[in-house]
Amino acid sequence: MPFSSLRHHVEKQVQQVATYQMENFRKLPPGSGTTKIAREYVSEVDLTSERMLIDGLAKLLPEAGFHGEESGRKGQFPCRWIIDPLDGTTNYLSGLEQFSISVALYNENRCELGVVLRPASQEIFSASRGHGLLHNGVTAKPLMTDLPLSAALIGTGFPYRSPDLATPFFTCAREVLYASRGLRRFGSAALDLCYVATGQLQGFWESDLQPYDVAAGLLFLEESGCLTSNETGLPYRLEEDRVLVCAPGQTHHELLTIVDRHYRCLNR
Repeated sequence: MPFSSLRHHVEKQVQQVATYQMENFRKLPPGSGTTKIAREYVSEVDLTSERMLIDGLAKLLPEAGFHGEESGRKGQFPCRWIIDPLDGTTNYLSGLEQFSISVALYNENRCELGVVLRPASQEIFSASRGHGLLHNGVTAKPLMTDLPLSAALIGTGFPYRSPDLATPFFTCAREVLYASRGLRRFGSAALDLCYVATGQLQGFWESDLQPYDVAAGLLFLEESGCLTSNETGLPYRLEEDRVLVCAPGQTHHELLTIVDRHYRCLNR
């Protein structure tokens, strides 16, 4: 079965999980959840959502393994699902609507299929390799490639996982803030990459993102023609590089110039 034929079935699985999440949204008091590491949380909603996804996806492709945020890696298979059942748990537990579900299918270390859904609005992004990016079921329009950084809205994320990068981040953020149209931090990297791929954000950088944060989004960026790199400008490598920079053409060049200057500590 070609991987592209699975897209609609994966979307249905993700939509079922989204329904469960919204049924339980704002029913937990702010401050609930269990701390995994500093400022990262997990709730029963995360755990149940991941179990639902694994159960459903295993029926679609029994030969595939899994890499879930909560359950870790299961099986050493060439083909594997990479899952973030609730990207933006802190937002979810605080009653903020900016959270998402991300599912990607990788085969031999290449993403073949991705789906990201924002449950609060039912906004859905999906792609299968070589077939373009869909936004709410409609092919996304090609991105502008000549936007200067001064006209671009840039997304980012705080370096909670990377205290050693706090100083580079904040000095970089200060420069980007005044060099761009504006700076945004929403709290769901999976959605941030969707927004870059569809032109709602015109660029993004963040450090120490996990595979499940970006697995689907990297395919969306590729299908939309965005550039993705590490802080030096080399192609971004999942599970290897610490910094992701993505944007179309000119915006990527100008954003990367700033990021490279502030994150050179990684390459000494």
